[in-house]
Amino acid sequence: MTILHGHSAALRSKRRREGLRTLAFLSPWLIGFSVFFVYPLVSTVYFSFMKYDGFKPPTFNGLTNWTYVFSQYPFFWAAMSNTLWLVAIMVTARVIFGLGIGMLITKIKTGAGFFRTFFYLPYLAPPVAATLAFAFLLNPGTGPVNQLLGDLGLPQPGWFNDPTWSKPALTLLALWGIGDLMVIFMAALLDVPKEQYEAAELDGAGSWKRFRYVTLPNISPIVLFAVVTGVIQTMQYYTQPIIAGKTASGVIGAGAGQIYEPGYPGKSTLTLPQLVYTLGFQRFDTGSACVVALVLFALSMAFTALLMRRRSGLITVED
Repeated sequence: MTILHGHSAALRSKRRREGLRTLAFLSPWLIGFSVFFVYPLVSTVYFSFMKYDGFKPPTFNGLTNWTYVFSQYPFFWAAMSNTLWLVAIMVTARVIFGLGIGMLITKIKTGAGFFRTFFYLPYLAPPVAATLAFAFLLNPGTGPVNQLLGDLGLPQPGWFNDPTWSKPALTLLALWGIGDLMVIFMAALLDVPKEQYEAAELDGAGSWKRFRYVTLPNISPIVLFAVVTGVIQTMQYYTQPIIAGKTASGVIGAGAGQIYEPGYPGKSTLTLPQLVYTLGFQRFDTGSACVVALVLFALSMAFTALLMRRRSGLITVED
């Protein structure tokens, strides 16, 4: 009995040492996770129920901030609608376009290196510079794109000056910088076993069936990765729409004191991250800014959870 008791104590001691060793290796991640995720999240929830301007001590005001954002703040639902539109349209367009470009380049026999560089370089352009360039190209009055469309007898959209066309213009800007997804999809496509394509051809499968039953199942985890990261990035979409709106409205380059209406034109380029900045750092309404930030967090988690389901929509991850 004494021997068994000693053996059990030694086993517990060994497990304790292994647990402490594991905890020591995990400690950098645990500290970073606690400091940079848990603490900010808890603080955001806390301040969402407080009246706080960053100067005076916070005071509890219940659901006032939540009621204000959802029912009284005039920009919230427009920003919500724009953000969801960009998630649905822009992310889908980027994934399809990036996959198409990746497939095209993998089929090219000569000059593949040139085309890889050609399509990847726009991704390296700074977001502000790229947006300013697009605002110039798509200027409805003097931009070369509308001049070309006019010469061809085609309609000339207002682009960033038209609420109907501002988000499609942002989508075109996102497709121009498709180099990141192109590289990811190219790596996945080149990893698909050629034997499966040969077997499909022997069975008489055409191009579409080879893509549907060979290519797509093999790259579906990469498609899932592209969609999830695209949703998260689009939920944080801030720089391009605000620069496009300011440029189109003439605020950039104007004199001091120029008033800028958020989301120009007609709130069509307003996104939820812009509201977080406007409420928190321009109006010093930290409580309302935290409410919008929590809405963004909840939406991101909901979309990610939906997409990560093993059989969600058109994307399936095989065992």
